[in-house]
Amino acid sequence: MESCNYTALTRRKLLIGAGTVAAWSMMPKAGFAGTRDPRFVVVLLRGALDGLAAVAPVGDPNYRPLRGALALGEGGKDVLPLAGSFFALNDAMPKLHGRFAKGEALVVHAAATPYRSRSHFDGQNVLESGLEGPSGTQDGWLNRVAVALPAGERVGTQPGLAIGPTIPLILAGPAGTLTWSPQTFQPAVEDTALRLASLYGESDQELAKLLTEGLETDRMMANSAFDIEKGPARAFRILANGAAKLLAEEDGPRLAAISYEGWDTHVQEGADNGRLAKNLSALDLALDDLAETLGPAWKDTVVAVVTEFGRTAWGNGGGGTDHGTATTAFLVGGPVKGGRVIADWPGLREADLFEGRDLKPTTDLRAVLKGVLKDHLGLSDRTLATDIFPGSLGVRPMAGLVA
Repeated sequence: MESCNYTALTRRKLLIGAGTVAAWSMMPKAGFAGTRDPRFVVVLLRGALDGLAAVAPVGDPNYRPLRGALALGEGGKDVLPLAGSFFALNDAMPKLHGRFAKGEALVVHAAATPYRSRSHFDGQNVLESGLEGPSGTQDGWLNRVAVALPAGERVGTQPGLAIGPTIPLILAGPAGTLTWSPQTFQPAVEDTALRLASLYGESDQELAKLLTEGLETDRMMANSAFDIEKGPARAFRILANGAAKLLAEEDGPRLAAISYEGWDTHVQEGADNGRLAKNLSALDLALDDLAETLGPAWKDTVVAVVTEFGRTAWGNGGGGTDHGTATTAFLVGGPVKGGRVIADWPGLREADLFEGRDLKPTTDLRAVLKGVLKDHLGLSDRTLATDIFPGSLGVRPMAGLVA
C-alpha cells in the first residue's frame, strides 16, 4: 500500500480495482496557452545504467581494449550506428534506433548529476531532489515543476503522475499527484466501491470524490492489451502503457515519473546477450509502447531517460561492472530535435578517466533537463536555477533540444 509525506491524507489512501490511487485537489488549474499541450515523462533507471554498453563509442581506439568482453559486437552481433561511425546503439534497442533515424530521439553521453560518491541511495536522492548533494528534502524537482507551470487553459487538479505503488521523491511535494500501479491484490467489486462512495458522500465529500476518481482511473486501465512475455519486458511495458493511457486523457496529468529497476549489473552483465541486453530490449519496447499508446499526444511529449550514475569503464572479475560516474541519457518524443549524439567526449585513455576508473562527466544532467523544461514547458532561467534546481545558477539550460 502506498505511503506519502502528508499525514493528514493518510486515511484517504484507497485500494480500488486495479490500482492504488492518491489524489490531491489543492492545485489551481495550470497548463499551457495556445495550441500546444506539452507532456513530460521522466523514466528513472534505478541501479545505474552502463552508458558505455547502451551507447558504445566504437570509434574510440581505446574502447575495445578497455571493455574487453563487454564491448559491443564482440559476440559477432551487429551494432546500430548513430549519426556516423563513432557511436553505436546497443542492438537490443532497434525501435529506439528507428526513432533516432526519424529525428525523434537523441543521446547525451558522458553526462552525470553533481553527485560523485557512487552510493545508489544518495545518487538517487540527488537525481530526484534536483539538489547539489544528498539531503533530507521532502520534495522533488518534478513536483516543483508542477508548482511552477505557467498558468493557462489546461485543467487538471493532479498535474503529476507516479507510476508505481508509492510516490517517488521526484514527485513528492505539494503539487497534486495521481499514482497508478498494476493489480497486485484482489480488486474491490465496483458495485461495493460505488456504494462506499455514496455512503461517504454524505459525511466526507472529498473522500467520496477520490473514491469515484479511483474507479474512473481503473475503468480507463481495464482491458489493456499488454505483452504476455515474462520478465522485464512485460513489467516495463505494463508500466509504460499505464502511464500513456492516463497521460493521453484530455484532463489527465501532464507530468509523469516511471521507475524501472534492475540496472545494477555487478555480475554477468551481458551487454550483448544477457541481463543488460534483456533490460535494454525491455526498455526499447516500453518506450515504443509509450509512444504508440499516447497516439496524437506523442507529438507534444518529451521523455527523458535518466539514471543515478554510470558504471566503471572496465569490467570486474564477475563479468560485470561496478558503480561509476558518467553515463548516457536519452531524450525521446515528437518535439525532440533528434538524430544526434550530444557529447563533449572525454576519451577512454586511463589518464582521461575520472579517478582512473570511470567515464569522466563532461555534461551536467541538470543542463539537459533545464533545456527541456525551458523550451518545452516554458519555465524561465531564473525559476529553473532557484526553484527547480536550487544552487544551479552556473548550469545553463542546454539549448536546441526540442522544437
